[in-house]
Amino acid sequence: MTIPHTATRRRLHSTQLTIIVLLFGFSMMSYFDRTIMSIAGPQMIKDFGISATQMGGIYSAFILGYALLMLPGGRLTDRLGPRRTLTLMGLLSAVCTAAVVLAGKQSLVSYVGVIPALFVARLGLGVVTAPLYPACARMTANWIPIVFHARVQGLVMAGSSLGAAISPLLFTWMIARFRWRASFILAAAATAALGILWFWYARDYPRGISRSEGTSSRKAVRQAWIGLFANRNLMLLTFAYGTLGYFQYIFFYWIYYYFGEVLHLGEQASAKYTTILFLTEGAFMPIGGIICDWLTRIYGAQFGRRIVPMSGLTLGAVLIYAGTVSSSIGVAVACLSLAVGLAACCEGPFWASVTELAGEHVGAACSILNTGAQIGGFFAPILTPYIASRAGWSWGLYAGGILALAGALAISFTDVRPDTRLADPALELQQPAASAP
Repeated sequence: MTIPHTATRRRLHSTQLTIIVLLFGFSMMSYFDRTIMSIAGPQMIKDFGISATQMGGIYSAFILGYALLMLPGGRLTDRLGPRRTLTLMGLLSAVCTAAVVLAGKQSLVSYVGVIPALFVARLGLGVVTAPLYPACARMTANWIPIVFHARVQGLVMAGSSLGAAISPLLFTWMIARFRWRASFILAAAATAALGILWFWYARDYPRGISRSEGTSSRKAVRQAWIGLFANRNLMLLTFAYGTLGYFQYIFFYWIYYYFGEVLHLGEQASAKYTTILFLTEGAFMPIGGIICDWLTRIYGAQFGRRIVPMSGLTLGAVLIYAGTVSSSIGVAVACLSLAVGLAACCEGPFWASVTELAGEHVGAACSILNTGAQIGGFFAPILTPYIASRAGWSWGLYAGGILALAGALAISFTDVRPDTRLADPALELQQPAASAP
C-alpha cells in the first residue's frame, strides 16, 4: 500500500471529497445506530417489563462486541480492503439494527427470552461495527494526500459526535411519529442504503494505483502483527489514545449525571449543557486536524503530529480541573466544554500518525490504536463513580486529567517521522500519481 504522494496538492478533487463525505456519513450513522436504543430504552422497558439494570446489561453488549472484534476487524480491513469491509459493515449493521424489532417478537421471545434476544442483537451490532474506523483510516491512506490526513481523520471522527448529538432529537421525534419498532426499521433502511451507495461509488484505490494481487502467507501476517505490537511508537500512541478514551468516556457516561445530581442543575439545564459539551467536541475534532496538518507541512511530522495531541491532552487536563473547582456554573460549563473539545483535537493527529506509521497494515495498526481507546473507555464508567464514592466527584474527574497528562508525556517519546514507517517487503505497490476514477 502507498500513501498518495500528491503531497504538494493543495486541493482535493471531487471524487476524494465525495469519499470523505461518505466516510463522515458512516461515522455519523454508526453512532446514530448505537445510541438510538438508549432513546427507545424507557419505552422498551415498559413494553417488555424489564428492569433498568437489565437494560443496562443490554446496552453494554455493544461495547463487549465492539472491543472483542476490534483486532480481527483490523485484519479483515487489510484482507478485504475498505470498500468491501465498509459495505459489509453497513449492511450487517442494518440487519442488527432491524433485529432489535425481531428480538421483541413473541414467537422468538418464547424460545430464548427477550433479554437474551436483545443482548444478541446489540452484541452483533458491536461486532459488525468494529472495523469501521480502521477501514476509514485505510481509505484515507489510500485516497487522501498526506498533507490532509489529520484534518480528514478529524472530520470523519466528528461524524460520531454529530450522530450522537442528533439521535436524541431525531429518534424521539421518530418514535412519537412512527413508534419505536418502525423507527428502528427506518434507521436500518438508511444504514443499508448508505452501504449500497458506498459499494456502488467507492473503490479501494484511485485509478492508476492497484494493490498487488498476491496475498501474504500466514507466517508473513503473523510476523506483521508481531512487528506492530513490538513497534515502540505504535504502543506509545496506543497508550496515549487509551488515556484520551478514558478522558472522553467520563463525559460520555457521567457528565449529565454530574450536572444534574452533583451540581443540582435540573434536567433541562443538564441536557442543555451536555448538548453544548458534545457539540463543542464535534466542532473541535476537525479543527485539531487542520492545525496538525498545517504545522506538519511547515515544521515536519515530528513536530506537527505530536504538538497538537500533547497540547490538547495537557490543556484538557488543566481545564477539567478548572471546571471542577469553579464556583460559577457558566465558567464550569465553559471550562469543561473546552476540556473535552481540546481533547477531541487529538483525534485526527492520532489516527493520521498511526496511518502513516503502519505501512501496508493500516487496518491492523488502527485496530490496535482503537483497542487502546476502548480499554480506557471500558474502565472510565466503572472507576469514575468508584473514585467519587471514596474521594468525591471532583477526584473522579481529576483522575481523567491525570491520565491525560500521562498520555501527553507518552507522546513526547514517540518518533512519527515518515522514515519510521513499519516496513513490509511482502507487499509491493506501483506508485503512479493518484487521479480521479
